[in-house]
Amino acid sequence: MKWITREHVKVDRVACPWLIRKFVDPDAQFIFVPADKVMDEAKRLNAIPYDVKNVELGHHGKECSFEAILKKHNLTSDPALVLLGKIVNGADTDNTLYHQPEGPVRRALGPEFRQPRTGLSHTCENRRFNDHQEYRVRLPARVRKEPDSHRISEPVRT
Repeated sequence: MKWITREHVKVDRVACPWLIRKFVDPDAQFIFVPADKVMDEAKRLNAIPYDVKNVELGHHGKECSFEAILKKHNLTSDPALVLLGKIVNGADTDNTLYHQPEGPVRRALGPEFRQPRTGLSHTCENRRFNDHQEYRVRLPARVRKEPDSHRISEPVRT
């Protein structure tokens, strides 16, 4: 299946493809396009849009796209994946939902995920996405080995 999202990958748009390939669609193909072209290209290519506004697999309230995928594909029974969702959320958003400490995330992922890049071609975008394979693999292993190294808390309800 084809999956499509905005170019200039950062935390959520790197974590989601890892989750999709590992637990949803091992043969997934990922396409990165300008934000204003995602929906048109999704229709044209029969691709599933994610991490864009107003789609099922996007941000909802303070939850990130990674969490939407966990819910849609019934992956919330795995505590390590739920924790990983909270970590991705804390790194990708204002971190006010779970107040997940970002320090361990930055050490685990590296600061390059928080810095958007502009002017990259589709080829460069895919290269940047693929360059982070090590990070996508290392973080879940770290979460499974050290689940108590990150604070787990329920969402703040207001």
